[in-house]
Amino acid sequence: MEEDVALANIALDQLGAARLLLTYAGEAEGRGRDEDALAYLRDDREFRNCQLVELPNGDFAVTIGKLLFLSAYQLPLYTKLAGGDDERLAAIAAKARKESAYHLDHSAQWTIRLGDGTEESHRRMQEAVDALWPYTHELTSGDVSRDEWLSTVEPVLAEATLDRPADRWAPGGGRDGVHTEHLSYLLAEMQVLHRAHPGAKW
Repeated sequence: MEEDVALANIALDQLGAARLLLTYAGEAEGRGRDEDALAYLRDDREFRNCQLVELPNGDFAVTIGKLLFLSAYQLPLYTKLAGGDDERLAAIAAKARKESAYHLDHSAQWTIRLGDGTEESHRRMQEAVDALWPYTHELTSGDVSRDEWLSTVEPVLAEATLDRPADRWAPGGGRDGVHTEHLSYLLAEMQVLHRAHPGAKW
């Protein structure tokens, strides 16, 4: 139950940052679109997210692995943005940076607990890391370098007695609007109410 609450709060943190960023993006765009329009009325090819975040969670180890890899990227990204010249973006990033630090710590502790736990938990955590690893290359193609990201992730994997996967196949394209099939299902579920009742307030 405690973990259900923790993951729900982490999700709320991510949603809160997304709302602030989408609102700001809509205003900067100048086309009259608010956060709802950007979230609920864009098709999949209009989204510019890394493919990692659209993959199904499934096993708990996958959820934790995704959170570890994402927060290890978000924390240095928000830290850099918080020191930028754009005051509004810096304020959003400063708040998100504190939240990302907690997300990173939470996911790191669970990765270590599962990886260095039972034979079954170790197997599941290693399988999650192996499956997710190819998608992490897309995280570090911009403001956060691969070496910077690895400097956070590799010590966690080592303490968790997990093998660091080799860098081979690296899917990409999410930042250019090319996504996995999973995003369409996520958007269908997320957008159905807003599209069925345009302009509704709740």
